[in-house]
Amino acid sequence: MNPVELILKKRSGAELTPDEIGWLILSYSAGHIPEYQMSAFLMAVFFRGMTDRETVHLTRCMMESGVVLDLSDSPGIKVDKHSTGGVGDKVSIILAPMVAACGVPVPMISGRGLGHTGGTLDKLESIPGFSTQMGLDEYRAQLKRLGTVLIGQTRDLAPVDKELYGLRDVTGTVESIPLIAGSIMSKKLAEGIDALVLDVKSGKGAFMKTEADARQLAERLVSIGQGFGKTTVAWLTRMDEPLGWQVGNWLEIRECIDCLNGADGGDLMELTYLLGGTMLVLGGKAGTQQEGESLCREAIRSGKAMDVLIRVTEAQHGDSSYLKNPAKRGQAPVQVQVTADQEGYITGIDAGEVGMTGIMLKAGRMRKEDPIDPLTGMTLHRKTGESVKKGDALFTIHAASDDGLDSIISRLRNTVSIGHHQPEKRPLVIDRIDSTTLRPS
Repeated sequence: MNPVELILKKRSGAELTPDEIGWLILSYSAGHIPEYQMSAFLMAVFFRGMTDRETVHLTRCMMESGVVLDLSDSPGIKVDKHSTGGVGDKVSIILAPMVAACGVPVPMISGRGLGHTGGTLDKLESIPGFSTQMGLDEYRAQLKRLGTVLIGQTRDLAPVDKELYGLRDVTGTVESIPLIAGSIMSKKLAEGIDALVLDVKSGKGAFMKTEADARQLAERLVSIGQGFGKTTVAWLTRMDEPLGWQVGNWLEIRECIDCLNGADGGDLMELTYLLGGTMLVLGGKAGTQQEGESLCREAIRSGKAMDVLIRVTEAQHGDSSYLKNPAKRGQAPVQVQVTADQEGYITGIDAGEVGMTGIMLKAGRMRKEDPIDPLTGMTLHRKTGESVKKGDALFTIHAASDDGLDSIISRLRNTVSIGHHQPEKRPLVIDRIDSTTLRPS
């Protein structure tokens, strides 16, 4: 085959065959196709898109470029969850032990924070000693023993995806629905899961800014899962303001501990119970969404979910005494309040800007190699729709020092919009997408 012919074929909008996609991906991975030709192909996909069939074949090629785990020795239906990312999104840390406590195995491979979005691995590693790296044999053994495992991406899973993403990142082709979907699903399917629940976010703090784009991505993800014979459900949710009350790695772990110990949790637990209920239905432990959510609430109430997180922390070399006594971890040296400069109703909190402010505090990173301060971040004191008076606390900043605090305070205050009229409350959950709701490609 000739790479130029395949580039021209995709540029014209034609559908590539499985053999053509396979040859292109494997040849690039083997070093037989130069980056400039693969860049041209990615740009053709960016402008012309891919059919569902093409995206399934692309996903399969990326998945099969590395190890595809066989988890058949672990009993039960293995169900994972994936979020497209947001600010304050700490759901996985509560969800995985909660669902595992209900008897559904959760093999969870997560990522790091980058840009305004936080990463599950960074949050977990703020627990002293917690290791997010382990060999695949150890991974299988822990899943079988404890029902869940929380680790980072390994070199063995979908390695060509990492190569392609690096190329997309420097060629302006990141925001392509089929390429995003193939990247996500190749890694998830390589985990050896039986079913998948997706949290596809839209809004100011999400990767997909509009509901229409988020819906398109969710439909493509569900379609790929269906193409592999994996039951896949996507929930469309809002990410206009941060999820929960804490933004920052250890701050978010403390919030998770509170929720696992029975605290109300607000929107954070609303979403966690929603996703958990769906996972229990897909895992065969609940007959309905309502029953699944009820079982999840009982796992929290009984303390079983917290017990699973403690055992997972100990198995992954973390010091569980910090989960039992979070105050032992201490806090950032500097705490400063950000207050409202006028009276009214909060009409919005820009989650994306809050996340970017976190980077100024070193609670997040712009480059993969940037260091993280586990103790810094922000506590929210108000959410959209609440009334405030001048001088009321909007945030508490947790900082390592006074350096640059004035600009951080100013930027954070500007993330909050205050108006004279109380805004209409918008539901956190927008829609559910599964195989029965898919539109023809």
